[in-house]
Amino acid sequence: MCNLYRMTTPAEAVSRLFRTSVDPGANYAADVYPGYSGLVIAEGKARSMTWGFPLSLTGKQGQKLKPKPVNNAREDKLNTAFWRDSFAKRRCLIPVSAWTEAEGAKGSMTRTWYSLPDMETFAVAGVWRPTAEWGDAYSMVMVDGCEEMADVHDRMPTILHETHWVQWTDGTPEEAFALCQVWNGPLVVDRTSDPWAARR
Repeated sequence: MCNLYRMTTPAEAVSRLFRTSVDPGANYAADVYPGYSGLVIAEGKARSMTWGFPLSLTGKQGQKLKPKPVNNAREDKLNTAFWRDSFAKRRCLIPVSAWTEAEGAKGSMTRTWYSLPDMETFAVAGVWRPTAEWGDAYSMVMVDGCEEMADVHDRMPTILHETHWVQWTDGTPEEAFALCQVWNGPLVVDRTSDPWAARR
């Protein structure tokens, strides 16, 4: 599952690509980790939200622990209680330049990046909701991995063609769910020597 992605496109270019305004207060880093701010297109505007829905945790003695960000939603779980309302009412587009997966032996894993050829930025399917813990938060929708990812991971983000953006955000839940398909286009695969557990 994706636990790190890159979004290097300037706000002005995002505004042109998605034909929308960008919230002046939108704040996001080039490398986005769970629990940190990323840029999303929601309700007709590009704005920053926290990546990951907060999941309340309890310790062995019954004490409340810091919430964990649930940053990925499997498409086959979208109708469960945790995701249902957000999928039905609050779908969004997540601008992405590339995402990465860990590859290699445990303890010495490296980062393998995936992107689309000739596209600086593409859209990944997402859902969002307001939270008491972190304000508005979003999560990526995951589907089965395509052939180019088979030797690294069996799941990947749901990449949306531009012609399907409005169907994802404004269509019925049934119309949106029909877009949760394995990616059938080319991918650029960049195997690096960067350690997976590098400091943020």
